[in-house]
Amino acid sequence: MHLLGRILLSPFTLLYSIGVGLRNIFYDSGLLKSTAFNVPVISVGNLSVGGAGKTPHVEYLIMLLQNYLNVSVLSRGYKRKSKGFRWVHENDSVTQTGDEPLQFKRKFPESSVAVCESRNIGIPMMLQAKPNIQTILLDDAFQHRSVVAGLNILLTTFETPYTRDYLLPSGRLREFRSSASRADIIIVTKCPQDLNEQTMAKYRSELKPEKYQKLFFSSYEYSDPYYMYNPSIRKKLTRDTKVILLSAIANVEYLLDYLDVNSDIVQLLKYEDHHYFKEEEIILLEKIIKEINDPNTIVITTEKDAMRLDLHRDRILQSKLPIFALPIKVKIHPENENDFDKSVKDFLLNFTS
Repeated sequence: MHLLGRILLSPFTLLYSIGVGLRNIFYDSGLLKSTAFNVPVISVGNLSVGGAGKTPHVEYLIMLLQNYLNVSVLSRGYKRKSKGFRWVHENDSVTQTGDEPLQFKRKFPESSVAVCESRNIGIPMMLQAKPNIQTILLDDAFQHRSVVAGLNILLTTFETPYTRDYLLPSGRLREFRSSASRADIIIVTKCPQDLNEQTMAKYRSELKPEKYQKLFFSSYEYSDPYYMYNPSIRKKLTRDTKVILLSAIANVEYLLDYLDVNSDIVQLLKYEDHHYFKEEEIILLEKIIKEINDPNTIVITTEKDAMRLDLHRDRILQSKLPIFALPIKVKIHPENENDFDKSVKDFLLNFTS
C-alpha cells in the first residue's frame, strides 16, 4: 500500500490498534483467562492476514509426527457454512468444514481433524470423544490467546516479513510486531531455493529473535501435478505445457514464479482468498480451454482450491475439464532441518501437564 493510502487509513488503524492493545493487556494481566490442557498443543500461525503457508507447515508437522503419535488437528474452518464443533470426514463438503480442514483429512485420513470457532471449547470436546489423542495441532491460532499452546510456531514470509508490515487496515498485520515475542519458533517461509548464509544472517538481524526463540527458514517443493479426481494420473510439466492457473489463495506470486520457469502460463484466473467458485466461473473456464484449442493445455490449481472446486464435481467431470492439483511440501533449510525436527520432538518428549 502506498504512503498516501496509509495516511488516509491511519485513523482506522489507530482504533484497531487500541482494540488489539487492550485485548493483549487483558490477557497479559490475567483479566482474560487462557486455558491450558493436559495434552501437548502446538500452534501454527502468523501475524498477518493469510498467505504465510500455514497449511503446508501443518502438513509437515503431521508427516513428522504421525508415525509416533496420535496426531489431531483443530481449525476454525474458515468460511464454512456450518456452526459449532464438528468432526471432519473425507466425504464431507467443503461448505461443512472449510477448505483447509477437509484437505488435512483427505490427505491424512488416519489423523483426527475437527473444526470449531472456539479452540478452548473444541479441544475438550475432542479429548472427551477421543481420549487417545496424544497431541493437537492448532491451525491459524497464534492470535487466539484463549488457549495456552505449549509450542507456538510463528510464520512470516520471505518477501514481506512482519517487520516490514503495518497493522490493519493500513497493512496486513492482525497484531503488533512485538507480539512475535510470544513465539517459541519463528519460520521465514517461501524462501528462494538458493537461499545463502548471507541472506539468512540479514533476516536474523532484521527479525532479532529473542534468546529463547529459534529461527528457521523454509521453502516449497512442488511435485508433478495430479488430476484432481485421480491422483494416480500425473502430468510432467515442460515448457510446452500450456497452463491456465486457477487460484483463490492469498499469495500466488511464489506459485507463479515456479510455473513460469517450468511451463507456459497462458492464462491466470485469480480470485480472492478462500473464494467459493461459482458455476459461471466454471463455464468461463470451459470457454477459455475451448478458445485455446490445444490438447496440451491443462488447468493447474492448488490442493486447497481443489477442495472448493469439488463443489462443481458433476460439471467438471461431465465437461472433462483437465484440472490438475499441484502438491507442495515444506522443506526446512538443510542447514537446520534436523534442529527444527528435534525442537518439536523435544517439546513433546519433555511435555508435562
